[in-house]
Amino acid sequence: MGKGTGSFGKRRNKTHTLCVRCGRRSFHLQKSRCAACGFPSARKRKYNWSVKAIRRKTTGTGRMRYLRHVPRRFKTGFREGNLIR
Repeated sequence: MGKGTGSFGKRRNKTHTLCVRCGRRSFHLQKSRCAACGFPSARKRKYNWSVKAIRRKTTGTGRMRYLRHVPRRFKTGFREGNLIR
């Protein structure tokens, strides 16, 4: 049997499931390793031969709930409370 139409009916097992760290469906069940982020390794999987992939995942592609407001706070020297008199 080739790898064409006839063989597609035989494909019914899941090799990958959701990853706990990156949330992508890249966690290989038998290897127990994520193909996208390298979980459970302590360091995140990142290679310079794939600059585009790094660009997709980097800071600024998400919500940046904290970092978004840092430049504004930097201008006033990170003052907090109502110190203005």
